[in-house]
Amino acid sequence: MTQQVTVWFDSACPLCIREIAMMRRLDRRGAIRFVDACDPSSSCPIDRADILARFHAEEAGTLFSGAAAFAAMWRAIPLLRPLGLLAGWAPATPIFERAYTAFLRIRPRLQRLFQ
Repeated sequence: MTQQVTVWFDSACPLCIREIAMMRRLDRRGAIRFVDACDPSSSCPIDRADILARFHAEEAGTLFSGAAAFAAMWRAIPLLRPLGLLAGWAPATPIFERAYTAFLRIRPRLQRLFQ
């Protein structure tokens, strides 16, 4: 199967490592291409610092960030597809984005906790 979604992740982040490991296990069809944004040889569609500051994914040629990027990744995994569709539904998208923004504020503390 051709990969439908590309996901850039921060391999220096213990939370990201755990999340991506779980997504890889769930991605049994191989629909997601996972790219380590910390690897200098990897290609990034935008500035590497921006890629590392927020979660990014590309689906069907469109680059998403934040909650929309999670929604794109979830849509590629059958088990999580309903959540991805809900997160991509216009009335629900702002709620998911607010939750993601709140997570970003506590992310540094969580990273320290999981190191």
